[in-house]
Amino acid sequence: MWMRRALDVYSKAVWLNPIPSQHWSYSQSISMLRDLMDDRMFPLTLDGIDRAIRALV
Repeated sequence: MWMRRALDVYSKAVWLNPIPSQHWSYSQSISMLRDLMDDRMFPLTLDGIDRAIRALV
């Protein structure tokens, strides 16, 4: 899978998800991506971007 290859190169990657976080549990693909990202998935909001940057540092 392309995401696994990207994570092999960029181990500190995060995912900014444009779908509101209250809807994440309803999508199997989002759950799969969250697992791949080791819970480094954040909402595409100012707070989510701030938390993503902190996860990268």
